[in-house]
Amino acid sequence: MNERKRPARVAVLVAAHGERTPGAQNDNARRVAQALSDRGVAAEVGVGFISGQPSIAEALGALRSQRIIVYPLFASSGYFSRDRLVQLLDEGNRQGRELELLTPLGLDPGMPDFILARAGEVAREHGFLSEASTIILLAHGSRRNSASREAAEWVARGIESRNMFRDVRIALLEENPSLQEAASGTAGPVVVVGLFSGEGLHGARDAPRLIADLARSDVAYAGVVGSMAGIEDLVLRAVARALAVGRS
Repeated sequence: MNERKRPARVAVLVAAHGERTPGAQNDNARRVAQALSDRGVAAEVGVGFISGQPSIAEALGALRSQRIIVYPLFASSGYFSRDRLVQLLDEGNRQGRELELLTPLGLDPGMPDFILARAGEVAREHGFLSEASTIILLAHGSRRNSASREAAEWVARGIESRNMFRDVRIALLEENPSLQEAASGTAGPVVVVGLFSGEGLHGARDAPRLIADLARSDVAYAGVVGSMAGIEDLVLRAVARALAVGRS
């Protein structure tokens, strides 16, 4: 993405799950990588996918730097970001270069405030009072792995500690509580935030369908965190911190 003729010292690789469905362009991860490249945070910036092109190995092979900072564009520290990505990085790192894997997007320390800012905007757009509204964080969930639930609960605690909304709850696609259960008994309006890292089926289709099934006029969808404007700033700050540590 960032072409240089001389060898680079440090590179950044944005690693995402990706989509192979027809028409999928994986634009979100590419947009984040392009933003990092445009801001000149490192001499090289690449993007690779577990499911998509270029692959993680292909993306690594295109970088020439000896030190590569890998940013996992994932919603939690689950199987794909903790196990599968690490395996693919090890397999693709044939030159034995220094790879540094950062905290996944969903566990970024700035995520609670980022979501609060976006949820506040959506509340105002719909005429909701934040202090009278509930935020519901909709995540994937899994009966086999608790990482998605734990990440959602961590973000929820951070939001709750700011005391800006009446309540904050979590809802999960593949385990309880469902969105229907989480929304049941809420007093006042609801803002649903998709804790997904990209523009896949969960955020683009599942979440809007589940919200429509609630049949409530006081529920607004804030969208998917990984596709929200400004998410690249969280990534930029995380990469800048890693670079600063490397220079110290």
